[in-house]
Amino acid sequence: MSRTLILIGLCFVAIGLFWPWLSKLPLGQLPGDIAIRRENFSFYFPITTMVLLSLIISGLLWLFNR
Repeated sequence: MSRTLILIGLCFVAIGLFWPWLSKLPLGQLPGDIAIRRENFSFYFPITTMVLLSLIISGLLWLFNR
């Protein structure tokens, strides 16, 4: 359990260090992301981005557990 928490903490640190470059990626603006904007209402559902991130995280976890 402690090893998992340390790895999660290191991932957060890495994301924080690389955030200036990660924020320039087009995640959240991919085709398939649902964005509805009206006068007094806006709805955003990043379904394609979530699927892509899920595949990446699943692949990384598969590699670490191998």
